[in-house]
Amino acid sequence: MASFDPKDLTTGTLHGYLLSAVAPRPIAFASTVDANGNPNLSPFSFFNVFSANPPILVFSPARRVRDNTTKHTLHNVEATKEVVINVVNYDIVHQTSLASTEYPEGTNEFEKSGLSMLASDKVKPFRVAESPIQLECKVNDIIQLGTEGGAGNLVICEVVKLHISEEVLNDDQTINQNALDLVARAGGSYYSRANKGFFEIPKPLKNMGIGVDNMPEHVKNSMILTGNNLGMLANVEALPNKDDVSKFVEDISERYPDIKIASHREKHKLAQNYLSYGDVESAWKLLLS
Repeated sequence: MASFDPKDLTTGTLHGYLLSAVAPRPIAFASTVDANGNPNLSPFSFFNVFSANPPILVFSPARRVRDNTTKHTLHNVEATKEVVINVVNYDIVHQTSLASTEYPEGTNEFEKSGLSMLASDKVKPFRVAESPIQLECKVNDIIQLGTEGGAGNLVICEVVKLHISEEVLNDDQTINQNALDLVARAGGSYYSRANKGFFEIPKPLKNMGIGVDNMPEHVKNSMILTGNNLGMLANVEALPNKDDVSKFVEDISERYPDIKIASHREKHKLAQNYLSYGDVESAWKLLLS
């Protein structure tokens, strides 16, 4: 057995070991607003429930390991003392991953991820309309655990209102775990689907995906492509150029002889098939043809 003293490891190595060892972890998809009311949305896997009376959730926006900077979410909860914790199910996991991209301050991650803002009843931050359970919270305390890169900041939240989709409720008003279909984070790029095991999502590009808001209208408003499909497509740094698109269409025309006259709907179905195999580049070339 390999044994380590944490003091002998770099923070990055220790961080990787801890996240792989303590897994899977539930995801707090935290929506906040800054002092001027600008919305922010970001996922955190240092998260859990710690009390029912009072109803307390705790999540931790840690200081970045690489440069010791702090996240917009932390600044916002310090300023407003409010947050909404949205749970993450499989239907929105790719969009959730996209929202973890470190966009510049002031960027609306709801728009980047293609998720909908829903007004809260008791707090200023918006809820994620697509999340099956949304928890409006007041921030009771923020505990700083350190001042160096990798140090956590425990945000202690008290739930002041719960919203639960009727689609995940049983007749007796209990939550149906199979219908809820939660996902959790593990080490590296791995996630765990509560009822189906592990899967991978490539980490968002360091140079930032284009976001759903920058997609062509026929793609963004597709009646075929799912939220997860849009999340995958939005996590590219740039769209294919016209020459690459034309070459791709020529290459597949023997297999799909009607591709040049296919409708948006037909192309979207075929693009969805490419996405099911993780082939985002081919899906984009088809969608742009």
